[in-house]
Amino acid sequence: MKSILTALAGTALLTLAGLAQAGSLDLNLGPDAVQFEAAGEVTDGIRLGGGVVDSEYREDATVFHAQLMGTQHTREREVGVGARWTQYDTDVGKGGGLGLGGYGYVYLPNLPEVSLGGYGYYTPGAVTSRDLDDGYEIGVRARYSFAPNVDGYVGLRQLGADFDSDGSGTRTLDRGAQVGVRLRF
Repeated sequence: MKSILTALAGTALLTLAGLAQAGSLDLNLGPDAVQFEAAGEVTDGIRLGGGVVDSEYREDATVFHAQLMGTQHTREREVGVGARWTQYDTDVGKGGGLGLGGYGYVYLPNLPEVSLGGYGYYTPGAVTSRDLDDGYEIGVRARYSFAPNVDGYVGLRQLGADFDSDGSGTRTLDRGAQVGVRLRF
């Protein structure tokens, strides 16, 4: 069932990216997880996107998200801030919530093909549903632009959530290194 949901989410994200003016597709793999994301520019400086992480880090977890971000991209930096809905489907609990967060990358002046940065999103308990009490995703990445529209990267990610149903506090759903590629069009 999860593989069907993952395939449907991927198809929906590809359709969403196709409707947008400029977009990106991102795929990364880690020791216990795979993540796919798609985003598109709805209008200048506003990006709509979504993604899915499927992890078997400790428990089986599939985490979907959809986000609306205000963005800016220059030769020196790339930043985005906005709202994100995250939906968790795990062995220990289910639920979703609205959170805030963003990302930021700086391009190295002497190596403009290289950018360093990270991202973070937090969903507080005040705006969650079902079993979810709160959740977060944080990460850092080093990217290298192989071609004008292709970035490869390595990074670290941690994804966690606290579910009311199990009473054990925040559980780490994914943690570790990742390698990925991002296509921009």
